[in-house]
Amino acid sequence: MSLNSHKSRLGHGAVVIAAITSCTNTSNPSVMVGAGLLAKKAVERGLRVPPHVKTSMAPGSKVVTEYLREAGLTPALEALGFHTVGYGCTTCIGNSGPLPETIAEAVSAQKLVAAAVLSGNRNFEGRINPLTRANYLASPPLVVAYALAGTVDIDLEREPLGTGSDGRPVTLREIWPSQQEIASTVARALKPEQFAAQYANVFDGNPRWNAIPVGEGELYPWDPNSTYIHDPPFFQGFGLETQPLREIRGARALVMVGDSVTTDHISPAGDIAEDSPAGRWLKSRGARKRDFNSYGSRRGNDLVMVRGTFANIRLKNLLVPGSEGNVTVHFPDGERMPVFEAAERYRAEGVPLLVLAGREYGAGSSRDWAAKGTLLLGVRAALAESYERIHRSNLVGMGVLPLQYESGQNAESLGLTGREAFDVAGLEGDLKPRRQVTVHARRDDGSVLTFRAVARLDTPVEVEYYRNGGILQTVLRNLVRS
Repeated sequence: MSLNSHKSRLGHGAVVIAAITSCTNTSNPSVMVGAGLLAKKAVERGLRVPPHVKTSMAPGSKVVTEYLREAGLTPALEALGFHTVGYGCTTCIGNSGPLPETIAEAVSAQKLVAAAVLSGNRNFEGRINPLTRANYLASPPLVVAYALAGTVDIDLEREPLGTGSDGRPVTLREIWPSQQEIASTVARALKPEQFAAQYANVFDGNPRWNAIPVGEGELYPWDPNSTYIHDPPFFQGFGLETQPLREIRGARALVMVGDSVTTDHISPAGDIAEDSPAGRWLKSRGARKRDFNSYGSRRGNDLVMVRGTFANIRLKNLLVPGSEGNVTVHFPDGERMPVFEAAERYRAEGVPLLVLAGREYGAGSSRDWAAKGTLLLGVRAALAESYERIHRSNLVGMGVLPLQYESGQNAESLGLTGREAFDVAGLEGDLKPRRQVTVHARRDDGSVLTFRAVARLDTPVEVEYYRNGGILQTVLRNLVRS
């Protein structure tokens, strides 16, 4: 393929994004200086980054910019395309921006497994960029190395990164900086006054931030036209008295997933697709695709976030065999549609929802919107073989009941297809931690499968949260009563 009059060869494993990004590693001067020294040695040998690699640098602090400049390493990093594009979350939350059109077309047309290499701390499926199916975490120097190689399909110990200006191959071993080089450069370039200069006036040192108009009064003035911040519905219909717990009747499976589904599969993260419920909602309010930003930036608007829950492009919903992405089936008619649209139809029909899952449901990092979005879709319970500890707790905190199969059972062993209508009995009365409940699953032919499950309300406090409808309602009732 040709990009900006330069020829570039793409194949499986091609690195199309290489990012020294914030979070973990950019707070470590040794690895940042190491990346700069590696870049300097590479430039001196005549190496360049292939044109298909989109490079960027987003430190977590402006101090990084200062000590790289003081060390004289900024020109080399920029020569390889590692310009500072901002400070804070970028690539690892999906803010890498689109790939160049010719690269995007090639990756899509050839169904290439393109790669991103980044120095952040998250690389869950569908998070970095919709077109990078392989995403690898690496130290900043290795990000530079893979950018130079242009592929992850390389043995860095034996194969050269490229050919130098003298026509000879250049290996990583030749240009990797020594610990002594790194330490002496850090000692020379990193100074206490750099921190003082950047943080001494943290509250009034940014004129653009200080120029943002702020409303008066003790209450936040909700703007109904805002697509970034919206008054969430968690307290709609709230009363001071709790309602008696009742069994769940006639629930339908919104999604059915396998093992090790992460909170990034559940929670909205990364790019907002134009032809998605969230994208269509934003367009209906005048937002252009280039202004969609990311789900992370719009986490203050529940109307966006609920539309992106279970919308991960790599989600495999077993209700739609062979599918990948934002699709489910509405029962009993069997019509396929996006998850949010199915949830809205069920809501209009007065049908409660549940999620069927395998082992380690909610794995990965804790994400509050994995539980918030689940609740707002109308999900009353999840039924899984096991849960990641924090996600189970978060579900309880939002008033969603985590149910667990008895040991040795799962959807497959019980013969569940996800088409059933579910009743959950045994929640009434004096609910105790880890109570066994009875689940009745009514099949299309009218037969009923009955089995036992454990209500994973593990402590009396969690029972109290669930009885109140969630932790928010519990806290507010306690505050009012006190």
